[in-house]
Amino acid sequence: MTTVASLLVTSLADHGVRTVWGVVGDALNPITDAVRLEKRLRWIDVRHEEAGAFAAGAQAQLTGTIGVCMGTVGPGAVHLLNGLYDAKKSHAPVLAVCGQVPSAELGSDHFQEVDNDAVFRDVAEFCLTVTDPAQLPYLLELAVNTAYARSGVAVLTVPGDIGARPLSAAGPRFIAQRPETVPTWPLLDQAAHLLDGAAKVTMLVGAGAREAREEVLAVADALSAPMVLTLQGKEEIEQDNPFQVGQPGPLGNPAAQHALDDCDVLLMVGTDFPYRDWYPRGKTVVQIDVEGAHIGRRVPVDLGLVGDSAATLEALLPKLTTKPDRDHLARSHRRYETWRERQQHLADPDYEAGVAGRVRRQFDNRARAIRPEVLAAAIDRHAKADAVFTSDTGMSTVWFARFVTLGGNRRLLGSYNLGSTANALPQALGAAQLDRTRQTIALCGDGGLTPVMGELLTVVDHDLPVKIVVFNNSRLGMIKQEQEQSGLPEFGTRLKNRDLAAIARACGLHAVRVERAADVDSAVRDALGHHGPVLLDVVTNADEIALPSAPTAAQVWGFARAKAKERIASAHDGDAAR
Repeated sequence: MTTVASLLVTSLADHGVRTVWGVVGDALNPITDAVRLEKRLRWIDVRHEEAGAFAAGAQAQLTGTIGVCMGTVGPGAVHLLNGLYDAKKSHAPVLAVCGQVPSAELGSDHFQEVDNDAVFRDVAEFCLTVTDPAQLPYLLELAVNTAYARSGVAVLTVPGDIGARPLSAAGPRFIAQRPETVPTWPLLDQAAHLLDGAAKVTMLVGAGAREAREEVLAVADALSAPMVLTLQGKEEIEQDNPFQVGQPGPLGNPAAQHALDDCDVLLMVGTDFPYRDWYPRGKTVVQIDVEGAHIGRRVPVDLGLVGDSAATLEALLPKLTTKPDRDHLARSHRRYETWRERQQHLADPDYEAGVAGRVRRQFDNRARAIRPEVLAAAIDRHAKADAVFTSDTGMSTVWFARFVTLGGNRRLLGSYNLGSTANALPQALGAAQLDRTRQTIALCGDGGLTPVMGELLTVVDHDLPVKIVVFNNSRLGMIKQEQEQSGLPEFGTRLKNRDLAAIARACGLHAVRVERAADVDSAVRDALGHHGPVLLDVVTNADEIALPSAPTAAQVWGFARAKAKERIASAHDGDAAR
């Protein structure tokens, strides 16, 4: 004989779960007490449930096994939503256990009552409420197995009076594996025919090819194909890759866009890259994806192959005829290297000390701040080969994409499908708890860190060795750039930040503030080498822009109009002040 709460907790521990994230509360009390008694589990009490959901999702993405978070009745459960939506769109298996009012009060509009089954219906692949103790074993089994099978979120709601009820039942059995799929031979023959018949092939490779590095490189070699990598495709595939030419789209570069536009056939592997405007037009498209629903939803596809990237490419490779003409690859690579050389100049601290820096500072005092490129390049130099990076949505991700190489066993997490703000620190909590000996680096914008600064206390409370690097430009930088590219003057994006390092020190962290470009390299080196958690607050220039891979004339003209409006407004404000 056991209880509903004990069986739930013991079953998760038996499955290998080691961390539960959440905030305690009345309806969860039987369950959190069971966690207290289960020595294999560690309860991480975050300051906001959203952070716990992000942390659980990060762990699921890094391990492929179920992440677990909890929220109590009503607002506690609702607070999980944003982090769970990120898990949904990141295809991460996460179980959220939510409290509920006593079962006798269900439907009575009781204090804090929220219909969880309705609230979570859109975010969850599985969403049910336990109304009888006997349901727990099979509903828990269905919840976890569904999260695995559909690579998504399961929400199991337990009323406060149910958790403590006695129960005599065997624990559930969880099935974590997904079967490997390969397209049929006739479809592979068609793909080989299309690829062999093309003079110029370009590959667009995403996160779904992370476990297919050798196969991706072999196919690129056979096809003499330049390889455009999505941001998440950088993992495992970017380093020592003579075919890759960088990222496409808003984070990308002109060489990647040229490689896409100049091909005859586009071979998409494991990617659901969402930006339609950056896909080439009028090309033959072959797409490989394990999810059939992804085929053709971004760009019209001539041939779709539903299958795992590694297995499909391995089966396709013997059918391909090697292309001896490497002109398309060579041209694309030269363009990429030329662009990279220009970018490296911007990442040199001495660049600011030269003529270009003096000219910029003469016309704009804000240009005295540190170029974010300098900071990103220093992080790449000093981060360990197996570091786990998390990045906030916004400009910190832009600089990461352009200057940090994901070589060795480096990993990357971010809200790259949902696009939530304030994700980097919570995701870093999850990564650091998985392995406290592995370097975890949160690349935060000031607009991303400040909404979740309460989690600095979580870092200290649980001694999580997170290295928090803040690109502090006192702006919502990406929104500022979007406004200006549209011809609108900057509005509502200015953040009146205080000394973020001082705030972090007040929370108990080791923290350093950097205001000079010459100090960046040593500060990054020391921060990443510090034993334990640390926050590095780097004052960066708010007016640094990142041109997309193919800027339009409308964007350039919009930026010019926005700057003119801003100067007029600034002059008017100055006159009014006088």
